[in-house]
Amino acid sequence: MPFNGVFTVVLSLGGLATAHFAAWHKGMYCLNGTTVGYDDNDTNSIVNPLFNLTKEDWWFHHYNGCDDLPPDDGDFLELPANGNFTVEIAVNRAFTTLSYDGVRTGVFGDGQNYTNGLGGVDCITELNIHTQNESMAAGTAFAISYQSDLSAVTAENLVVFTILYHTPWRRIATYSVPNLPACPEAGCICAWGWVPNGCGEPNMYMQGYRCKVVGQTGSAAVAPASPPTWCEDTPTNCTTGAKQLVYWNQQDGNNIFVSGSDSRGFPKSPSYNSVLGFNEGPQTDIFLSDGTASRTSVAPGSTGTPGIPSGSSRLTWQWQWLVLCLVYPLRGLY
Repeated sequence: MPFNGVFTVVLSLGGLATAHFAAWHKGMYCLNGTTVGYDDNDTNSIVNPLFNLTKEDWWFHHYNGCDDLPPDDGDFLELPANGNFTVEIAVNRAFTTLSYDGVRTGVFGDGQNYTNGLGGVDCITELNIHTQNESMAAGTAFAISYQSDLSAVTAENLVVFTILYHTPWRRIATYSVPNLPACPEAGCICAWGWVPNGCGEPNMYMQGYRCKVVGQTGSAAVAPASPPTWCEDTPTNCTTGAKQLVYWNQQDGNNIFVSGSDSRGFPKSPSYNSVLGFNEGPQTDIFLSDGTASRTSVAPGSTGTPGIPSGSSRLTWQWQWLVLCLVYPLRGLY
């Protein structure tokens, strides 16, 4: 029946907000979902957390096939050397500018603005953001491998190059880039990582991108990465130089183990912030000596910058759905 169809759609849209998070960009793997040949504007396949999986399954989200679904030819996450790039952290593609012309976007990644505020002393339940408030958001990272084929990427050649404290929080997230050297002609492979700091299952997030460095690129190659170490209480124990993403609480492939409580009395969580020696912003200590890479200039493509549609376009979409839900079921009565 027509009413049941509309009701099902409305319920499914409401359920989107209960998902987890990913950093959305047209250069990502699994942008269109996991059904080959189908462009799913409502996909959240990549946001599913990784917990207690084999390395074969958690590495670049292999367990649901996301690692076999690269971006379209020519689509890259562009990294301006010594500049910035922007992604959209959201629970579903539907709440980004990559779906529905962006009319479902909001300040936060579930399409909402939370004008009355969000967060406090207890874990947030409105959306699975794994934090009590913005100041306690764990931080997120991007890493780069100078390999063009994802199958050649290893923990050692996938190097964290930027950190953004107090994320995930708002949808729009802008990261800073150090003086990275140019990628091979076919591009590099990048990854986004997040380890929540409590408020739920102690899992991790890892998603892949085809990326390339643009602008005036650096002349120092990126060094091999070492596992990060917990060093909140002893800064001299921090891993220095190039560091790996955090891999933990999996069946195998873990590169860090923690136990006990942190300085606030919470169970330790190896997040992308100072507890592992990660400074915020571009990681400038990840390079070999000058001259180990060739300086060049790479022209950017047309990537576009995500934004928030005007209130009128959001309101138009909301009114359309309201009218559809209220009027369409009644048409048989007239």
